[in-house]
Amino acid sequence: MFSPEGPSVRELAVQALSSVERGYDLLAPKFDHTPFRTPDSVLAAVTSALARTGPYDDGLDLCCGTGAGVEVLAEVCRRSVTGVDFSAGMLDVAVARRRAQVGEAGEAGAPRVAWVRADARALPFAPAFDLVVSFGAFGHFLPGELPGLFAQVRSVLRPGGCFVFPVVAPPRPASAVYWMLLGFDAAMRVRNAVWRPPFVMYYRAFRLGEVRGELARAGFQVELQALPEFGRRRDGSPRVRMVVARRPLSPPPAE
Repeated sequence: MFSPEGPSVRELAVQALSSVERGYDLLAPKFDHTPFRTPDSVLAAVTSALARTGPYDDGLDLCCGTGAGVEVLAEVCRRSVTGVDFSAGMLDVAVARRRAQVGEAGEAGAPRVAWVRADARALPFAPAFDLVVSFGAFGHFLPGELPGLFAQVRSVLRPGGCFVFPVVAPPRPASAVYWMLLGFDAAMRVRNAVWRPPFVMYYRAFRLGEVRGELARAGFQVELQALPEFGRRRDGSPRVRMVVARRPLSPPPAE
């Protein structure tokens, strides 16, 4: 399905009836041949935007999957890059992919790269990063989990550090994509109501307005930057934005 190298319908069905972690372990070898991977055009646009505001010293790719975001960080970070994911299968593919690109010894002048298996809701790091990025992972978190997730991200950022991720404008209700995503989310809710373990993946649960509010409540200063590579919609709004949530240099004054 999707391409000759991609997963079959049967493989996708087995994945969908598994837990999120087990499902991605199974999908990992063929993940980069599916539309679930963040497009190269988005990765390149975020890299360009970060290059204009960097360089950074130490970066973290949250829910790194097969490591596409690690490649973004390797372009803009000087000292170290870490990929974290809870799927051992995805990390195995990420490690092999990076090794094939730069070899065992790494690339001269490139930041050192490390991989950590951990849950994003319980990150095993001190405030050690100037930059945290994430690509396409937020559908795996229920709305009620976002406060804890954002608190975890803030806890691993140094003061002044940034949490950055792209957000695509939602499709119009009249479009086929809108109804396809609506149908997918409805099917997932039915699946999770009748089958265990649950597989959390909802495309329409991550709403920008609510996300901005949760980031602010977690102590971030939030700004939106249009990614000009994708143009604007008919109403003038950007097709793709980059959310930049900054941990303040000093704590807010006590009330």
